[in-house]
Amino acid sequence: MTSRGTTVPDLGSLPDLPRAERVRLLDAWLGSLLAGAVAGTPPPRQSRGGTAPRTGTDGVALVAVGSLGRREPPPHGDLDLVLVHDGRPEVAALADAVWYPIWDAGVRLDHSVRSVSEAVSVASTDVKAGLGLLDARLVAGDAGLAASLRTATLASWRQSASRLLPELRDLRRGRARQVGELAFLLEPDLKEAYGGLREGQVLRAVAAAQLVDEPSAEVEAAYAFLLDVRDELRRRSGRPTDVLVRQEQRPVAAALGLVTDGAADEDLLLREVSLAGRRLAFVADDTWRRVEAALVRRPRARYRRVRREPLAEGVVRQGDEVVLARDARPAADPGLVLRGAAAAARADLLLSPYTLKVLAVHSPPVPEPWPAEVRWSFLRLLASGRSAVPVLEQLDQEGLLSRLLPEWDRVRSLPQRHPWHRFTVDRHLVEAAAAAAELTRDVDRPDLLLVAALLHDVGKGWPGDHSVVGAPIAAGMAERMGFAPADVEVLGTLVRHHLLLPDTATRRDIDDPATIERVADTIGRDVQVLQLLHALAQADGAATSASAWSPWKAHLVAHLVARVQAHLGGTPVAEPDPVLHPTEPSVTQAAEDGTVTVGVEDVADGQQVTIGAPDAPGLFSRLAGVLALNQLDVRAAKVNVAGHRTTAVFAVRPRFGRAPQPTILADAVRAALEGTLPLAERLRQREADYRQDAARSAPPRISWHDSEVSGEATSIVEVRAGDRAGLLYRLTAALAAEGLDVTSARIETLGADAADYFYVCNHAGCPIDAEQRARVEAALGAASRGAAPEPAHSGRSDSPD
Repeated sequence: MTSRGTTVPDLGSLPDLPRAERVRLLDAWLGSLLAGAVAGTPPPRQSRGGTAPRTGTDGVALVAVGSLGRREPPPHGDLDLVLVHDGRPEVAALADAVWYPIWDAGVRLDHSVRSVSEAVSVASTDVKAGLGLLDARLVAGDAGLAASLRTATLASWRQSASRLLPELRDLRRGRARQVGELAFLLEPDLKEAYGGLREGQVLRAVAAAQLVDEPSAEVEAAYAFLLDVRDELRRRSGRPTDVLVRQEQRPVAAALGLVTDGAADEDLLLREVSLAGRRLAFVADDTWRRVEAALVRRPRARYRRVRREPLAEGVVRQGDEVVLARDARPAADPGLVLRGAAAAARADLLLSPYTLKVLAVHSPPVPEPWPAEVRWSFLRLLASGRSAVPVLEQLDQEGLLSRLLPEWDRVRSLPQRHPWHRFTVDRHLVEAAAAAAELTRDVDRPDLLLVAALLHDVGKGWPGDHSVVGAPIAAGMAERMGFAPADVEVLGTLVRHHLLLPDTATRRDIDDPATIERVADTIGRDVQVLQLLHALAQADGAATSASAWSPWKAHLVAHLVARVQAHLGGTPVAEPDPVLHPTEPSVTQAAEDGTVTVGVEDVADGQQVTIGAPDAPGLFSRLAGVLALNQLDVRAAKVNVAGHRTTAVFAVRPRFGRAPQPTILADAVRAALEGTLPLAERLRQREADYRQDAARSAPPRISWHDSEVSGEATSIVEVRAGDRAGLLYRLTAALAAEGLDVTSARIETLGADAADYFYVCNHAGCPIDAEQRARVEAALGAASRGAAPEPAHSGRSDSPD
């Protein structure tokens, strides 16, 4: 076949050729078109006394941009061409001689005719044009002219980066909102979905602006895989499509050799597409963060010293990232990965890429079962809610999450074909854990809720009913995490029956006593399991879709839970406080009106601090404030009053790994008793200094449980509130201001929430009546919001310092 004297390649065979061969044939054809155009277009006459008109391809070049410029033209794709010239008067005729044969051949063409200055002018104002010209590649003609175009375009792109890159970022975010994220779509747009081919091209463009490094080999491999998928999609469908629709997934999988048990596996294809898309999206997110930081940086800011704020043992905040402390020893600290991740999530930050690489290379395996400190960090990470999602993605992308939980690999990017599901299995589990973090104040065992939410669908990585299969898998994972046997059993039950409540509420008559009895028998007639299953169902539904957890379904499930709970007889009572035994004093200090003694003893998962001091109103809150100022997290406390002397025992965990010093503690307690240590002021300043301590906006939950301890009328007041610096100090000061003595306390902090149980009695030893309870609740509510009672005592010893 010929057109205007030029042989046209067999375009019908192009889709079946390898990519490199397609490029070679197209380049040869286009080169022949330019050569024919130059030969067939007579030059203008030479004016008298003027320079001789140029001939051949001097001063004119045919340049490919877009996919052909990148040497990756897809089957059934169009051509993006620019005819560059330096003022040759017959350029219009040359262009016609090149464009018309392409149109005659039935090829879609995006074309332009530009001088170098015109091209650069357009590229400096139009981000899409600029992006395309970065891929400019000489096909035929004047090589020097094409090189000048590329040099000028790169210079213009770098000069205009501060204006064009924010526009490019907004374009990509807009398309992501319209098209979705490649990793989680069942019929993904391989080009325009976030994490698709366009992201790979944008990453190269940002690197060309010299604001970040060139894309890594992993990014290029992910991009190349998506190119292969798109090529096969277009070959099989016979049309220029980028959407991997369901009916094309099996043949594409077969063409790429993605088979399971000898048959093409479309789920395996979708999983590999998801993994590639997640990698590109992950790198793109980090790249845009760095670009934004670079564009807003003042000219001299890069030379200013960045403040480093300690967050946890071994990690500090540096700018808007979490990095390793100078004295961190990642190779000798198996708990550093999760401790750093929890600190980052709690501060709503991310680990720096370099820190991630160091942890991935040097971190040793975590002992099994996990030490208590590692498990505690893991729970703090999960309980951080939405801010934990990107941190968990960081751990996942560097392979650190699979090291901690080897079973995770079975659900990574595993697609879910049900239309209700918005995410792959692994992302659904992370989203469920984030949703569960909003419900920790509604259950007595938030730790079990968080882990159950993260593991409830882990069985989908194995054949069979995922609830049945997943229960022993989750139980084994919980056992490795170091949970007690009873807790392991509960977690297995939660995973096995996580669909019990929604399925029963929507498929059975919840007014039928037989239905209520069946649910009660299934959960072992355990009210705590019922409570956890209710919260887990809410988290699971919220992480699925609005269709999966509608207000109607939520109402039905809540109604079912209320009936079962009434059938089982009420609500569970808070667990007794842990047993703490006083330690022999190692330091004695004289106080104004007596003697302060301090003893410190190493125990499992921290230290035990015993403080003896003269009894005084508000003593417990002052001691809590002293511990807070010394960067100690309180996990449990017990108070004993004998005569005019009080002995308080605290189980503590050092926030930065530095064991408490008895002399320092004794000096601080003495100063607090004498009134020379302004606890309230110091702790308010600490809360202002550390932005990660901001409490969550949800109102606190305060409840009462009656108990009988040593023959005295004692009540347990439970406070669930957003954790913040000074919380324990303010709460105990509020109790003291209302005339209540704290005899014991169980303290726990999980991510952004504090769960505290105070055993209290009034001075008269009589039951606390309804009127006093109302006053106490009001005072505790105000304290949880940051208000300090008079006299002001503020401080939570297990808040970041």
